[in-house]
Amino acid sequence: MNNPSYQEVCAEVTGHAEVVKVTFNPAIISLLTILDIFFQMHDPTTINRQGNDIGSQYRSIILYTAEEDKIVIQQAINNAQKKWSKPIVSEVVKLDLFYKAEEYHQNYYKKNPNQVYCRILIQPKISKLKEIILPKLEYSSM
Repeated sequence: MNNPSYQEVCAEVTGHAEVVKVTFNPAIISLLTILDIFFQMHDPTTINRQGNDIGSQYRSIILYTAEEDKIVIQQAINNAQKKWSKPIVSEVVKLDLFYKAEEYHQNYYKKNPNQVYCRILIQPKISKLKEIILPKLEYSSM
């Protein structure tokens, strides 16, 4: 299905997953570091679930565009597996097309910081992300 709506994705009939497109400068932070952070920020051992969010659109998935990235992704999975007692089930799939979410989902946290979902679920993740990533960025800029 081309450019499915949020409701269509949530109906689990499109095969799409909710993802974040990450753009980065490899001179500042490597793909392997980003993937290390990815595996610390969510549970990659649960199928079709992230916390209270349940459904195939919430599966752990890494989409790549370059074949050489697939090797780094596998290395990151191998590294992360050492930290998890259950098998990592993250899918690794070549990106075909990326569909941008509807406007009301763009910068959702920034637009809705006081919404209960944002305060209870997103804010702690942002705090954890800052805790993980800032030292890595400071180290890489030395």
